[in-house]
Amino acid sequence: MPAKYSHVKKRSAAGALKKSPGKNSHQPRSPNPHTDRGISQAMTAVSQLERAIARILLIRYEQDIARLFSTRLYSVALVHLPTFVMRCAALAGPGWVAHNSDADEIKDFFRAAISMDMREAGERVATKSVLWSYTALRHFALSNNIAICTTRGLHSLRLLPHYAALKAHLDALEAMPPAAVAKPPHLGSLEEGQAALEEACARKYAARAQPPWAPDWRAQVRVGYERLAQTLWRVAREFDVRGYGLVLREKLTGKWCDCGCSTDHLGEVCERTVRADEAESGVRPGKQREWDGRGSGVFGWETEEEEDIWEIGLDFGAMDPEDPEGDGGGGVEGEMTIGELMEWRYVKAEREKEEGNVAFRKGDYVRAVKHYEAAYEIEPELPYYQLNLAAAHLKLSNWMEAEAACTKALAQHRSGKGYFRRARARTMLGRTDEAMRDLRALLKLQPSNTEALHELAALLPPPSPSSSPPATSSSDASAELYARLGLPRPKPPKAPPFPRTKMDARRLKVVLVPTPPPAPPCTHHHVYERHAHAHQHHCDKHGHEGAGKGKGKGRVGGGGETAGERDGALEAEMRRMLEAVGAGAGGAGVPSWERYFVRRLD
Repeated sequence: MPAKYSHVKKRSAAGALKKSPGKNSHQPRSPNPHTDRGISQAMTAVSQLERAIARILLIRYEQDIARLFSTRLYSVALVHLPTFVMRCAALAGPGWVAHNSDADEIKDFFRAAISMDMREAGERVATKSVLWSYTALRHFALSNNIAICTTRGLHSLRLLPHYAALKAHLDALEAMPPAAVAKPPHLGSLEEGQAALEEACARKYAARAQPPWAPDWRAQVRVGYERLAQTLWRVAREFDVRGYGLVLREKLTGKWCDCGCSTDHLGEVCERTVRADEAESGVRPGKQREWDGRGSGVFGWETEEEEDIWEIGLDFGAMDPEDPEGDGGGGVEGEMTIGELMEWRYVKAEREKEEGNVAFRKGDYVRAVKHYEAAYEIEPELPYYQLNLAAAHLKLSNWMEAEAACTKALAQHRSGKGYFRRARARTMLGRTDEAMRDLRALLKLQPSNTEALHELAALLPPPSPSSSPPATSSSDASAELYARLGLPRPKPPKAPPFPRTKMDARRLKVVLVPTPPPAPPCTHHHVYERHAHAHQHHCDKHGHEGAGKGKGKGRVGGGGETAGERDGALEAEMRRMLEAVGAGAGGAGVPSWERYFVRRLD
């Protein structure tokens, strides 16, 4: 569960039951059959109640992460995609994005940035969702005249007489479609972003571009922006929100179901937050009646004012619990916010992955497996470490381990590599039907993947010689293969309503800005802002476009080190950063919608 709740002391169900009325009590007996049983039967009833509560929390979390992340993607399309279009237009003209919006380079950048957002959402949404779900249970209790302790909050055992109503609510939640990313229907079009893009292009590029932009450049950037937004949503739908929030999921499915303390455990933390919110803003009309939580207690639910959890500065007030001294005992001091902590773990995991890649290229697959497993242990919510692990296991003929690694990765991101490598493993295990299903799923994502196409054809029985005449050309052979597999031929993307130029054929690459290691709070953001400024100067000088400004919010300035030490550290970090950018390696850049630049490859 989120670290925010990890310090709360649990109370056993047995201890709570001791406080319930005895047989000689003069209190009236409850008509609910769950409470009229012996101690063993009562424990079974409590277990059922806790399982139902845990399942409610989990399903609501899945819905919350899907809904809030969909809002996040709308914000990305509105704020960050216009900047991306501008950076590409500066190097390749106004029509480049319209002709190349579906390029693998762009989709890979989107996948990397979305993967990091989903990783962070697993922490951010879990904290908010648990609070919202507790609030819903609390409202349900209040509507049924159940007492709530002012300090310990709602105790789960008090909900036992109302188990049937909770179970009915759980059944309704489970009957809903699986949570998925989708464009929020309550949010409007992207006209605001489009207008800002056209204005910025007119002010910065169109008037002084060489060669001059065509008179219809506004239509070109507009079409490019619209197509880029469509690509963003297509890539986002590859991700399964149910695969994230592993810490909360483990608690709900493995450690809370039988302990009889889920709401008791949460209540001690959540109750204070709920009461503070009500004291500040009051109880909104109808709040108690909407006990199922679909709107109750959440400001701006499904409106344009809906809370953006990415703008909340969550601070766990602690270093990485697995490495309190920093990386390798380096002595990184101070406290790290959740965003900084995620970046720090990512950099450490990437180092392990790169060590694994070196071993893989040398043919030392056993050592590669160890490094990939170490990377996944550091960052278990980034799926591609499991894909690397699967590749190494395939080289070692560890078919079952390769299949398991791919299955873990596909639970978070339905990637072509995941399906293809699992199909290979299942083929070697003799499970041809499952391998064919994986290859068909891959071709649904990537209809033009010829390697998967021929792999699938090889698993089918050979056609009879008289079934069809031999193909006379490669196009006829391709058509025959698609027909034999029962797959529709991929349609080429619809061409933009303006001709393709030489500039539209230019090759561009998205490069991540290397992330400096976390520094003490007095200099961390200040140093990074100076890095970004220096890097922007480098980009302007060498034909690159754009450098992100980072997350320079919050702690700036302060003492704790001499000016010489600070300037020396800054100079060393700037040199290392610019060398990495100049070499095109990108360093240990953390995927971000802000910290990247675009450069030409031709």
